[in-house]
Amino acid sequence: MECIRKRPTRTKSEELIYQAQSKNAATVNGKLIGMEGDEDLSFLLMGGELLKVRSNSWKKSRFFKLQEDCKTVWHESHKSRRTDQTFSIDDIAEVRPGRRTEELQKYTEELAEDRCFSIIFKGRRKNLDLVAGTEEEATKWVNSLEKVINNVRNLNSQQQTEHWIFNCMRKADQNSDNKMSLKELKRFLLEINIEVDDAYAEMLFEKCDKSKSGYLEGSEIEDFYKLLTSREEIDVIYGKYAQTGGQMSARDLLHFLLQEQRESVSLEDAQKLIEKYEVDDIAKEKQHMTKDGFLMYLNQPEGMILNPAHKDVYQDMTRPLSHYFISSSHNTYLMEDQLKGPSSTEAYIRALTKSCRCLELDCWDGSEGEPVIYHGYTLTSKILFKDVIKAIKEYAFKTSEYPVILSLENHCSMEQQKIMAEHLTSILGDALLTKPLGDQVPTTFPALEELKGRFLIKGKKLNSLEDAFAGNAAGEETVSEDDEAADILTDEEKKEKESKLKLAKELSDLVIYCKSVHFHGFDHTRDNQAFYEMCSFKESKAEKLAVDSANEFIHHNVNKLSRVYPAGSRTDSSNYNPVPLWTAGCQIVALNFQTPSAEMDLNQGLFLPNGKTGYILKPAFLQDEATEFDPITLTRGPWLQHKTLHVMIISAQQLPKLSKKESSIVDPLVKVEIYGVQQDLASKQTHHIDNNGFSPMWNENFQFEICVPELALVRFVVEDYDAVTQNDLIGQYTVPFSSLQNGYRHVPLLNNCGDFIPSARLFVHIMAVDGD
Repeated sequence: MECIRKRPTRTKSEELIYQAQSKNAATVNGKLIGMEGDEDLSFLLMGGELLKVRSNSWKKSRFFKLQEDCKTVWHESHKSRRTDQTFSIDDIAEVRPGRRTEELQKYTEELAEDRCFSIIFKGRRKNLDLVAGTEEEATKWVNSLEKVINNVRNLNSQQQTEHWIFNCMRKADQNSDNKMSLKELKRFLLEINIEVDDAYAEMLFEKCDKSKSGYLEGSEIEDFYKLLTSREEIDVIYGKYAQTGGQMSARDLLHFLLQEQRESVSLEDAQKLIEKYEVDDIAKEKQHMTKDGFLMYLNQPEGMILNPAHKDVYQDMTRPLSHYFISSSHNTYLMEDQLKGPSSTEAYIRALTKSCRCLELDCWDGSEGEPVIYHGYTLTSKILFKDVIKAIKEYAFKTSEYPVILSLENHCSMEQQKIMAEHLTSILGDALLTKPLGDQVPTTFPALEELKGRFLIKGKKLNSLEDAFAGNAAGEETVSEDDEAADILTDEEKKEKESKLKLAKELSDLVIYCKSVHFHGFDHTRDNQAFYEMCSFKESKAEKLAVDSANEFIHHNVNKLSRVYPAGSRTDSSNYNPVPLWTAGCQIVALNFQTPSAEMDLNQGLFLPNGKTGYILKPAFLQDEATEFDPITLTRGPWLQHKTLHVMIISAQQLPKLSKKESSIVDPLVKVEIYGVQQDLASKQTHHIDNNGFSPMWNENFQFEICVPELALVRFVVEDYDAVTQNDLIGQYTVPFSSLQNGYRHVPLLNNCGDFIPSARLFVHIMAVDGD
């Protein structure tokens, strides 16, 4: 959330006053973000000229500076009616030094390498490619921006709220006199997403206007802030357990942790929490926790809904590759739709930074002897295969150190296939797996841990792995082409196109554990298919198998990999529901990462724990070759662990406005959705709250019966109620049932692109107990 002021025309004296006030505001904000007196912050506040690059012919000098809120960057624009001259630090995904975007590589000289940098935004906003006057200046911009970004991201919830409210108050203070009139107070409430009637606004104002001056200033504004940010629900909880002179002793806190949070902790653990989060030094000395310290704890990882023990790698990573769900992308090269959207190396970088571990590369002959990647038979733009491999090499293991599978859809001639093989081996080097691990012919997949830092190629192979291991050369052959791109063609066009693809030995030899084969039924695969031979299924085929032959599909997926991909008819790059495929044991359930959707929320939720490695260990009953588990027709077995989930939706804090209009206030409601086996599917919702996105309170209880908790996902959705049209998404958060924490918990909220919304939270009470 950001609150910024427009730049009105001012007289000289007004400008001097404004500059003094801005300097004072920048000092306060610098302190609020923990950078008081910092020279890097001062550099950004002063600003400077940078060359903005869009094409060979569009390179223009523009002035950039950080505004006094220390969170919003303003940049000069010569466009008339320009409204988006600012962007928030919160919107930046990365500050990338050097010529490391497609545009800078195309439109600048190599000599400018050390003067270039790019601001990469979250979501679909285009990169900002910039060139500084000197290498030193570029380094200063990059380092200073990174420092501010890190400081803002590391603010705790209370610090974020203080910073945001201070700047909203400044915006509401229209005449910049550091006082707040009743009119300005009403405007401020609209800024922070609350609409109240005049009587309530007057009551708040009169309560704080102790001097009866008709304005709030100084300590009166502080009193108003405290009144505004007080949490009645926290007061009630704290009051119940603060039994030692009005404060929580370590024993009181322990009682709360055992009774409400259902944690297996000791007095020493309670003492450590006080030491870590108590803000009052005197209380800390007594080993007491004040209400402020208690709220601080509830807003830290220990007080969040996701079990902190599950944030890092906590699962067994020594199981065979086929025993894991693998975060997987479809048409990874696309930034938008699959008919005419742009292809970009940036799409691969974004997928990798979101822990994707299986990337798709649709490879076609390029016009200048270099293979290209794009969506065949469409108007999507083309990118060089070698540029994609370079980008993958650089970003593959920054988020996760576990293996990356490159799924090749090969449409290239023999000559360009050999070039592909050369690029793969020369760019990826020793990280590319070119032979089986170990000194014996493999009979099963290696352990996931053994594949850390390695690239695996999925594609067609001329001979068997056994032959390759024995050194038996494969002859030149033709193979049937896996052509997902042709899904968009008519049946007549497909018949005209049907052909056999000649496969280059050089490319074939790079396929080790992921050889693509056609599916001919489970009887055939059981008797004829080697463990390293994997089938790809269109979503409709996979969904049918997951219903009609679920147990057979599960058996197949115990020691073989299955990949599922969206139908070609999804020209808008929409997604299908991945959950039924996961419950059938499919590992590589490929989704369009470029398309924000509920399905992508579920994918992000499944792969949220375990260190965001992109790998989640399947439940034991999906690893067992003799399993009788069937997600459609549940029978008794180790998978049946009936749980009753009690969820109380208590309140929310600082929900974002969905419209830039000052008068537009959200009317929030909350949905709780359960995904998993068919019997566990459920959804319940609260009533909506009129005109309050700052501190809505529901206090509504829901109960869910869950039969197979190891496959269940819980999704919290906050929507803006609309009586006429479809509700708009405000934020959501999805978490595996097995990673939930019991008790009073805050739920962070993500936007439709899967990025955190600063300060926005739900406050809930969770209790999962054994069912009948």
